[in-house]
Amino acid sequence: MHRVVALVRPVQSTFELGCAAEVFGTPRAGVPRHYEFEVCAETPGPVPTTAGYAMSVSRGLAALDSADTVIIPGWAPVEAPLPARVRRALLRAHARGARLVTICSGVFALARTGLLDGRSATTHWGRAEQLRREFPRVRVEPDVLYVDHGDVATSAGAGAGIDLCLHLVRKDHGAAHAALVARHMVMPPHREGGQVQFAPPPPPPDALDGLLAWAGDRLGTPLSVADLAAHAGVSPRTLARRFAGQLGTSPGAWLLARRVTEARTLLEETDLPVEAIAARVGLTSAVNLRRRFRAQVGTTPGAYRRAFRTP
Repeated sequence: MHRVVALVRPVQSTFELGCAAEVFGTPRAGVPRHYEFEVCAETPGPVPTTAGYAMSVSRGLAALDSADTVIIPGWAPVEAPLPARVRRALLRAHARGARLVTICSGVFALARTGLLDGRSATTHWGRAEQLRREFPRVRVEPDVLYVDHGDVATSAGAGAGIDLCLHLVRKDHGAAHAALVARHMVMPPHREGGQVQFAPPPPPPDALDGLLAWAGDRLGTPLSVADLAAHAGVSPRTLARRFAGQLGTSPGAWLLARRVTEARTLLEETDLPVEAIAARVGLTSAVNLRRRFRAQVGTTPGAYRRAFRTP
């Protein structure tokens, strides 16, 4: 049996812990068991949770000494220091070959061990910039669902922890077994780690004197970069410099991203067919929308609508 041990701390997120427990620790009829699942804490005893109740944890850090996989299911608050005893236990586990896995904010604890220095990692999109600031030696990938280096792995928001755990099952025991576990969980059997997080786009600055709002109101028209420059009363080259300086992108790339953002909104809030949405946002055809949407969002318009359609 592969031993999976989750390291919990007060106040523990029940959902993030549940992601690991559902994949590695829940017996299911007709599904072969390949994992033993256990929970430990720096100080055994009652551990408060985000759900308002305390969970009883009987094992201390010694449980990590025989773990094959160690999971850190969140770390709240993320600013909380990593106790020296916990750091030593994690480093000992890693040194003898244990796999260290984090879900969502758990990456902040792992980063404090130094094991992510010089390597890529991810976390919830809302914490990515903070992770980058606090750990400049970690290459933060804010758009992906998970990053797996073999010996260490990190996931984005809590739900992406399920994707990472199923990915690890797939690595350990094959796609058929992972699909069987996912089917019992009523989950998609596979989402690639490189799929982008469904994060809202950041609000643009107001420094372009209303140009962005003007363009946003005319997405359904054959709007070009020359049109944007003409409305702003500058040359396309000057406009490109302003976009690069204020938005960090080009006018063409911004316009495309804005069209895709509007398409996302229409997929979430309307029943319009993809062809109609493509015309409304200025992408001319369903084929073009599907191609641009996959490149920007990492999935198809149909799959996005199924996941995020608002009643």
